Amino acid sequence: MKSISRRTFNTKLTQGMAAAALLGAPLACGMGKQQNKKLGIALVGLGSYSTYQLAPGLQDAQHCYLAGIVTGTPEKEQIWMEKYDIPQKNVYSYENFDSIAENADIDIVYVVLPNSMHADFSIRAAKAGKHVICEKPMAVSVAECDAIIQACEEAGVKLSVGYRMQSDPYTNEIKRMVKEKPYGDVHYVSSDAGYISRGNPDQWRLDRELSGGGALMNMGVYSIQSNIYGNGNNPISVSAQEFSTRPEYFKNTDESITAQMEFPDGVVGHMFTSHNANANRLFVSFESGWAELNPCHSYGPLSGRTSDGNEISFPHQSQQMLQMDDFVKHILRGTPNYAPGEMGKRDMIIVEAIYQSIEEGGKRIPLNLGDLGIVRV
Repeated sequence: MKSISRRTFNTKLTQGMAAAALLGAPLACGMGKQQNKKLGIALVGLGSYSTYQLAPGLQDAQHCYLAGIVTGTPEKEQIWMEKYDIPQKNVYSYENFDSIAENADIDIVYVVLPNSMHADFSIRAAKAGKHVICEKPMAVSVAECDAIIQACEEAGVKLSVGYRMQSDPYTNEIKRMVKEKPYGDVHYVSSDAGYISRGNPDQWRLDRELSGGGALMNMGVYSIQSNIYGNGNNPISVSAQEFSTRPEYFKNTDESITAQMEFPDGVVGHMFTSHNANANRLFVSFESGWAELNPCHSYGPLSGRTSDGNEISFPHQSQQMLQMDDFVKHILRGTPNYAPGEMGKRDMIIVEAIYQSIEEGGKRIPLNLGDLGIVRV
């Protein structure tokens, strides 16, 4: 059996969606399980994020565990089976993925594939009766986000987006300060997220067909998120600019983007994202002080400080572990879903508006997020 290339895999997606539409399997999820029982998660896609972040995080999780894998690379199967004690019956290929509906060991499917594949596998997972975690960005269009949300609602399963920072204590400390106002109201927020991309110019993140965009679709969603929770409101408009210094490398994806967001009460937000600059900072300016996280978006440990000399510091824990445990508690106990599908859709609306503004020469694009009922921060 040969390893499936991403190009070949894209061709199979359409076939898979048709097959998934025929599935009418009953729920095989953990909705009726005891609250103290761990739920099984299957990782779809065994790239670097699954290998070095999600799988290790699941080893320390209190409420979930690594129950299965889905891969297009047969050589990885035995390695993962032995390392994580995964039985053969919980190992799937992309071709037989839909049969996961019959596996009671697996309660949650975590889609960790290139962006263009998120919608297909999230929808198929929902139709198979599994709760869904879809890695960020949720999809490559607002329409795909809507399709994922609808599929999960129709199947009666829970949906979350892989926004690990929503479970991070540093993020929640900034949220607390914004809400409790120890330095007064927020006046300005600035967030930067980026890294220098080197090596293979044919990697999937630099292929618009697979990624749906460049730096904005990858690191930019972190800047969008932190601008929003950094002032506690959704933006009401956005304008943006794009620039490139290595067009020979970034052939058809955006290299660097800056954007300006307008928030209610006159709050100004600025974001920068790049695949050609190291950037990892959030700065929130209040009426009588400021707070900064630097580093802000990386896997940790993070660091922060305030204008009165206080350090923002928490014991380091795996963000991925916290994120997945939080989602399981939402499923079993009804606790808040910190990163629901509506949040992923909101951010994709903003992404599309940023790209529109760039295409129209930096034009201000109004956003009507409140009218859509998307109010989570």
